[in-house]
Amino acid sequence: MPDPSHETVPELLRHAAREYGDREFLRFPEASLSFAEVDAESDRLAGALAARGVRPGDRMAIMMENVPGWPLSWLAILKAGAITVPVNVRYRAADLEHVLRDSGAVATLTTEQHTAHVPGPAYTLDTLAGAATAPDISPDADDVANFQYTSGTTGFPKACMLTHAYWLRTAQVVADQIRLRDDDVMMIAQAYSYMDPQWTTILCLIGGIPQVVLPRFSASGFWPAAREHGATLTYVLGTMPLLLHKQPPHPLDRDNRMRLVLCSGIAPGLHRAFEERWGAPWRELYGSTESGTDLIAAPEAGDTVGTGAMGLPPPGKEVRVEEETGEILVRGVPMMKGYWNHPEATAHAFRGGWYHTGDLGLLDAHGYIHHHGRIKDTVRRGGENISCAEVERVLGEHPAVLNCALVPIPDELFGELPKAFIQLNAGYEAGRDTAMSVIEHARGRLARFKIPAYVEFVDGFTLTPSARVEKRHLLPPGRDQRAGAIAAEEERT
Repeated sequence: MPDPSHETVPELLRHAAREYGDREFLRFPEASLSFAEVDAESDRLAGALAARGVRPGDRMAIMMENVPGWPLSWLAILKAGAITVPVNVRYRAADLEHVLRDSGAVATLTTEQHTAHVPGPAYTLDTLAGAATAPDISPDADDVANFQYTSGTTGFPKACMLTHAYWLRTAQVVADQIRLRDDDVMMIAQAYSYMDPQWTTILCLIGGIPQVVLPRFSASGFWPAAREHGATLTYVLGTMPLLLHKQPPHPLDRDNRMRLVLCSGIAPGLHRAFEERWGAPWRELYGSTESGTDLIAAPEAGDTVGTGAMGLPPPGKEVRVEEETGEILVRGVPMMKGYWNHPEATAHAFRGGWYHTGDLGLLDAHGYIHHHGRIKDTVRRGGENISCAEVERVLGEHPAVLNCALVPIPDELFGELPKAFIQLNAGYEAGRDTAMSVIEHARGRLARFKIPAYVEFVDGFTLTPSARVEKRHLLPPGRDQRAGAIAAEEERT
C-alpha cells in the first residue's frame, strides 16, 4: 500500500522529484518532462492560481486535449488545495454547462481552441505566466482531489468525489499486482479527462517510470507507437480491443516490449488470439470510477485466458455476487466519498453497506467473477430481457462490423424492440444486403427474440472517454427510430 509518509498526490510528486530527478516522467509527441520539471512547473502554476484567488476547496475545471498542460494543471490544482473537475473536450452546450454549473467550478483551465465554448472565467496556461511559488498548503489524505464525472452511456453524468487517498491506493494496488519494475514504460491512449491516464500517472510516480501519452486512440497507430516508445505496460478498454483485432495482421505485430496488457472487457473467444498475435499476456482489470480497482487477474493467471474470468479482489476489497447470477457488489478501499449534489443517489448506490455496481456477475467454481452485462443496458422485448452487450458482441464478430450499439426503441406490441446501429468496416456497402448478412450471422448464434428488429448504418459514434458508445446521442427525443432504418425479417414474431 502507499507509503504512509506520502498521503497526498502533491507529497508523492515531491518525493518522486527528489528520488528520480531528471529521469523522464511524461512523454508527449511535443515534449518530454522529467519528474523534477513537472514538480517545478506545477509549483509555479499552483502559485499563479493562488495569486488569482483560487483557494482550498474551490473547484477548477480542466478542458484540454492530451497535452502536457493537462497533468501539469491537475497537479497544480491539487497543490493549491483545490478540486479538479476534468471536462471532456468534446462537450458542448448542454454537457459542458451541466458539468460547470453542477460542480460550481470557479474557472476553467483550457487551450485557445476551446475558450470560445467555455462559459464563465477561462484561463489558458500562457496567461498564467510569470514567476510564482506554490502556496503553503497541505491537503489531507481524505480531502477531495477530483470531481470525476461518470461517463455513463445514458443521462447526464454525476460527479464522484475522489480523495487523494483514493488515487494513491488505486495506483498502488495495480503496481503491487503487476509487480511494477523500474524498466517499465507505461503507454496510455485514453483522454486525460477520463480517470485511467490519471491513475497511471500516479502509478508512474510510484515507480519512477515514464508515461507515454498518445494524443488519442488510433487502432492503426497503437502498436506502432508501442514499438516506437518501447512500451511494456498499457491499459485498454471498451471497443479498443476489438478495433485493434480488426486491423490487418502485420509482420511486426510481435515486435514489441509489451509484457502486460491490462484490459476491461476481453472477448473470451478472442483472448488467446490477442495473446498469440501480440506476444503478451492480456489480463482483466475490473473496477469503476466510484470504487477504483475491484478485481484484477494476476500476470501469471493463465487459467483465466478465454474464460471471461475477471480475477480476484486485491487487498482491501471484498466483492460478491447477489445470488447465483446477480448484481456485483463491492466494499472496502479505495471508494469514492459519494456523488456530489446527489445524496439520494449516494444512499441508493451504497444501500446495505455495499456499493452496487450496476453490473451483473456470475461466480464460477474457482471463485472468479464473470461479467454478465449491465442491469440497465437491456432491451425488454415482451417478457424477455435482452443484454445489449451480448448482442453487440455477436454483431461485432461479423467482418463487416467495425463498431455497433444496440438500443431499445418503443413498440406498441412488445413494449420495446432491439435496434442495432452499425458502423461498417471499409469495403462494405451500407445497404440491405449487408444488413441482412449481419442479421443472418446473429440468427445462428442468438435466441430468436434477441435478433435486432431494425438496423441503421452510421458513419461513426460519439464515444465516452472509456471508449464506450454514448447511446443517449442515438435516441434524440421525438425522432422516429424506424425512419431510415432497415427492418429485419420476422421482426414482429
